Amino acid sequence: MTQAENSRQRFGEALALLPDENNQADLSEKKNGSVFSDPAFARNKLSPIHRWVPWIAGFSNDFVRDSLDKYLRPGGKVLDPFAGVGTTLVEAVARGHNAVGFELNPYAALACRMKANAHHLEVAVFDYRIKEFQQFYLERLQSGQAPKSIQPKGFRSRAAFYSPKVLHKVLTIWDFIHTIGEPDIQDLFRLAFASTMVQYSNYSYEPSLGRRASAGRDDILDYPVGETISIKLKEMAEDIKDFKALLSGKDCYAEVICDSFFKYEQYVQPGSIDLVVTSPPYLNNYHYNRNTRPQLYWLGYAQNPIDMEPLEEGNFGKYWQTVREQDSIELSFTISASDLLEKLRILRGIHREKGVYGGNGWANYAASYFNDCLRFARGLDQSLTVGGTALVVIGNSILQGVFMPTDRYFAQIAEHVGLKVVDIHVPRAARVGNSIIKSEVRVEPAADRQQLYEAVVELRKL
Repeated sequence: MTQAENSRQRFGEALALLPDENNQADLSEKKNGSVFSDPAFARNKLSPIHRWVPWIAGFSNDFVRDSLDKYLRPGGKVLDPFAGVGTTLVEAVARGHNAVGFELNPYAALACRMKANAHHLEVAVFDYRIKEFQQFYLERLQSGQAPKSIQPKGFRSRAAFYSPKVLHKVLTIWDFIHTIGEPDIQDLFRLAFASTMVQYSNYSYEPSLGRRASAGRDDILDYPVGETISIKLKEMAEDIKDFKALLSGKDCYAEVICDSFFKYEQYVQPGSIDLVVTSPPYLNNYHYNRNTRPQLYWLGYAQNPIDMEPLEEGNFGKYWQTVREQDSIELSFTISASDLLEKLRILRGIHREKGVYGGNGWANYAASYFNDCLRFARGLDQSLTVGGTALVVIGNSILQGVFMPTDRYFAQIAEHVGLKVVDIHVPRAARVGNSIIKSEVRVEPAADRQQLYEAVVELRKL
């Protein structure tokens, strides 16, 4: 078996089988009658390249693969306005397409860029640096030499993020990372650390970042940090080799823009995109930036709290914490056939005596979210070529007991800007977990008949 054949076997059908007339995925028999695979991100944890970085949200590579096969012609260009850690871009490049992604969070943007363009990396140099690292780490620990690196000065946590023994090992690893002269190889090491750093800390995701002690878990007094990173590095190196073999002779590239998609006019030529596959933040107030604060500080993207403010303000839909104290944020548009305005009115009137914890703050948050949906839809309309398709994965929500069919409202907004709503698919009719429903600031319980689900809004540029 040749190296390319080995690569195809390891990557599996999700990455290896390039689309052609005789190799289209059977999209007629999917879960819940939908033409799409379940978009849940969890299955990516075992997929090559995708497994490099754990992420709380997003969609599966199976879903993206199905979408590319069904909607994109050979040589078409793909866009993900909320690229996250790069599922859409990796799949697009793996199938021979050029792609562009926007990602405001610089840690996620780093992961996205390194993963989607892994086939351009020098794997021989990477292998050599991995061996150097293992020797360096072992010698430093055996000698007991004090690390020269220090913790990020501006990084603060309620309890020690790392126990003393773990911190010594972490700083030793950073001593080595600082010696790497090749920028891309250094970024691979930085990514390996960032993707594992919470694993050996005194914090964990439950799903939001918090102290292990608060979740009833013991602090981590010691941990095989170097061994953990070595395993991650070797995994990455193996995936890079397979990715390079898979794409041998293909000159495709993913451009990753660390900026808000709302600045699309600066980066995307009008009518240049054939397919959009994306998932904007849900209306659930999950705080992506605060939950990646350790990575942002340790990777040097933040030095003090003020550096986090552009991420807070630039986030899609803002956050409840950033808009709750304002008097009243209203919708910037009117859709006569929609009950969205009435839903916001009902929400705004709930428990006003609770102040910022009552319905008015949540109505502000929801209004901000749907105003950004309008800006997002306009960006899709401008970016897509005539006949181009956008597939937007979006979940519904329940705010203060008020059911919000976000997919339906987004579809109405898309129609408002001139896009055609082809269909609203529901490949995942039941999903669990919602940071608002389980939050201590929730005032009203969700009715039993109200079910969380995940939808794919299919749009077309006329």
